[in-house]
Amino acid sequence: MTNILRLQECSQAFDKARPQELIIIDCVSLNVQEGEILGLVGRSGSGKSSLMEIMAGLKPPLRGTVYWTGHPAKPQDFERVATISHDDALFPWLTIEQNVLLGLEARRLPVAQRKEIADNIIEIMDLDGYESAYPRELSAAMQQRAILARALAQQPEILLLDEPFHDIEMLSAENLRTDLIELWSEKRLAPLKAMVLATHAVEEAVLMCDRILLFSSSPGRVTHEIPVPFPHPRNRQDVEFRHFVDQIYTLMTRRAPIVSEVDLLASPESRASAEEDVVSVTLPDLSIELLVGLLEALEAKPRSGRADLPELAQHLQMTLDDLLPIGETLELLDLAELEDGDILLTSAGQTFIAGDADARRDLMRSALLHAFPLLRNIRGVLDERPSHMVDADRFRKLLENTMSENYARQTLNTAIAWARYANLFSYDEDTDRFLLEQDE
Repeated sequence: MTNILRLQECSQAFDKARPQELIIIDCVSLNVQEGEILGLVGRSGSGKSSLMEIMAGLKPPLRGTVYWTGHPAKPQDFERVATISHDDALFPWLTIEQNVLLGLEARRLPVAQRKEIADNIIEIMDLDGYESAYPRELSAAMQQRAILARALAQQPEILLLDEPFHDIEMLSAENLRTDLIELWSEKRLAPLKAMVLATHAVEEAVLMCDRILLFSSSPGRVTHEIPVPFPHPRNRQDVEFRHFVDQIYTLMTRRAPIVSEVDLLASPESRASAEEDVVSVTLPDLSIELLVGLLEALEAKPRSGRADLPELAQHLQMTLDDLLPIGETLELLDLAELEDGDILLTSAGQTFIAGDADARRDLMRSALLHAFPLLRNIRGVLDERPSHMVDADRFRKLLENTMSENYARQTLNTAIAWARYANLFSYDEDTDRFLLEQDE
């Protein structure tokens, strides 16, 4: 197969000012081949979005080279790449047709030709009748369909899809995936030659992609390249499909823990100099109730402390993609372990389950302080200050130095929720401050 786009030993660092580089992609090489859908699969922190930015020409790699059809890529080459990310939005003051036409603005084509292209892609994407509607009149799924139409109207050769179905309810997302694959298989998306899908969802990648690259996290590296052997259309209920998905999860759970920790030194001076490094870990958007619920499900008979991940997901009526980050977080807390596609309670996890409410809070407090430097850092500052108060914005800005604004907001919200459960500290929304209560 012909390589359209090739990344050779590309590395990327977080681009905000820091005392030293924070590498988010480390020496990644990959090819995007004509006629394929390539999947990039990894958890948060694996650098998928940063890779997309490199492939779209939005940011050059810190190190490494990008090639387009065999030669070092030039700025004009990236005009043949279109990108859809999970937080893309339509312009609310424009109709659907006007939003789609916007994708053709840079092409400088005659008005009549632009109208013809827009009408064609609106028909292909099954948006007939919605041309004069405004985004607020459409469901989230139909809005995403229009966003896809806007990208395809650019007539790209490569379409980059960064978690495009993440915020759509399950059935609508499935319908949109199916339609996109049908259009691709029927070659109705010409001149499109390849698609790249970045996702944390293994099942979605197996459903859509011809080849999957698995990524480790912090920094992102390719750990496995996996050809998908099934022709389209694919049946996710097929036994071979399920077995293939399970094998990928087994590969993913053989990896080392996804976060490398930096221990705080004892002195306040050392803590101040290390502060930015230790808040660079994104906390997942998970409640304590979910973490505790999974521990209790593991302890219950007939599992008695160990379970096969796919079987447990089916029992809990969850997808593996939803279950895995819960297991990974419990692993970081040393309350459970992931091993060859299984999850099992550690001795600390068993102690947690056996304890009463106060004992559980004490154990969780210790586990959170040990596993997550952000929580340890906030508590340390509160302990040192006579007022036992600190502005949350101090940590919000530190987080935004090492991650996107959305991830920073999510991480701080998670930190607040976990800290409240474990009586680590409180948060006053009116003053935007962390504080220790009098009885702590």
